[in-house]
Amino acid sequence: MKWDVAILGGGFAGQMLARQLLRTMPGLRIGIFERSTETSFKVGEATVEIGANYLVRRQGLLRYMYDRHYPKNGLRYFFDNQERNAPLEALSEIGPINLPFHAAFQIDRARIEEDLAVMNAESGIEVRSGVIARPLEVRDDGGMHRFGIESASGTEEHTARWLVDASGRAELLARAKGLRVREESHRIGSVWGRFENVVDIDSYGPPQFRERVRHSVRGLSTVHFWYPGYWIWFIPLRNGITSVGVVGLNAEQIARIRTPETFRSFLDEHGAVRTLLHGSSAVDIGSYTQIAYGTRQFFSTGRWGLTGEAATSADPLYSPGTDFIALENDFLTDLIVRDIGGSGADEIAERTMLYNDFVQLRHEATIALYRGQYGDFGSYELSRVKWDLDIASYFNLWVTPYMCDEHLDRMWLKRQLRMKPLILSALNNFADLFGEVARTLRKEGRFFAKNLGHFSYGLENIDFVSEVGLPRSRKRVLEKQAQIFNTVRSSALALLRQEEPIKAMPPLPLTAFIGDQPML
Repeated sequence: MKWDVAILGGGFAGQMLARQLLRTMPGLRIGIFERSTETSFKVGEATVEIGANYLVRRQGLLRYMYDRHYPKNGLRYFFDNQERNAPLEALSEIGPINLPFHAAFQIDRARIEEDLAVMNAESGIEVRSGVIARPLEVRDDGGMHRFGIESASGTEEHTARWLVDASGRAELLARAKGLRVREESHRIGSVWGRFENVVDIDSYGPPQFRERVRHSVRGLSTVHFWYPGYWIWFIPLRNGITSVGVVGLNAEQIARIRTPETFRSFLDEHGAVRTLLHGSSAVDIGSYTQIAYGTRQFFSTGRWGLTGEAATSADPLYSPGTDFIALENDFLTDLIVRDIGGSGADEIAERTMLYNDFVQLRHEATIALYRGQYGDFGSYELSRVKWDLDIASYFNLWVTPYMCDEHLDRMWLKRQLRMKPLILSALNNFADLFGEVARTLRKEGRFFAKNLGHFSYGLENIDFVSEVGLPRSRKRVLEKQAQIFNTVRSSALALLRQEEPIKAMPPLPLTAFIGDQPML
């Protein structure tokens, strides 16, 4: 059979790409080929603003998301004492006091993948499960790609104008083309499981515990418990299931806790976590010994591409997985529609290069948020400062451009790519600053000083949330980024010097935060 687009892998990324393509260009001959015959629990349940906007705008799934999945009440952080045994209600907390300005969702991956497959099949997309797909000839000269299909009924050979790898960590095209890039400097893993009958955090504790968040629904947040070197998540799913996992351990540590019994034993070492798991039971368990990896190429003028975890994986801390799927699927859809619509080869080649380089920038910038910093996690005061940098920069630099479709504008992409060295330099400089703060806090015995009894709703220094998603001038974006950097620097220096943030500290220009200039 001949396909306009063949998608190898029928999970979240692949099903959404097929749906987006057909919504954008009806009449395309699209085939999805998936090895599994049934959907199953997967990690990556939490979305943030870009991924959620993609689900609403590109996929047209607004009502579906609220009907079948949970709205997400932002990120919520809890900080324990050094002994990890403080009661939950005593832990310092960063988290919202109301539902977020922009929608996000907690997704049951098995359900959405199954539902998308049904929607796609009903719309005329060929969705085949229980088949093993293998690339046979992946062309770079514009010729038709060949791939084989093995099933219970025999072996078939197919051709496709476009071949897309959405096979996740099976990485079919990455293996065929030698694309995988090993991540050497950010080597962390994860163990996770689903649990039934987890304690309802919104019914727990004294009235004061609920009153400090103005009775906002904590249970719909992605709840994090922070410790030096690792963090533990709680994510609510439908039907009484809660996803619970730990991120930050090395391969040896993971090997010791990757069974249901040893994982539960590890979780129970943390008093507040043990409180929420009291009376619960594990449904299943999974693990990765290494989370992060990269790719040499996302898209090719040879009419092939990668999406989702078939391309890259960074770190689940800020739930970027669906954000990357949104970007990759938008870029793939644009390239495919231009190609089939008859755009010139030079135009497509330029966009292919820009899209590749931009997703590489996003991957590198995401890794830079975490690289070498896990050992400094666990301090309420330091995490409060890092929150202001990471969350505010995400809203200012990445969310609004996506919501306004600037990422599909070639001139905007060129400007962003010219700033790549500056963006990465600033992130590395702040990582160095945070590292210095962490060393000082430990040396002076202050690392855990405010981990009990404090609360922040997280937007004290992020005052432009209502602007996010509206057109903003480049001047406004750069001015706001300079303000973010100065606020974070002031807070970090105040933490170093044991004083209140210096509001009157003369602001530095944006250029002062890049290069080799020290921030101390």
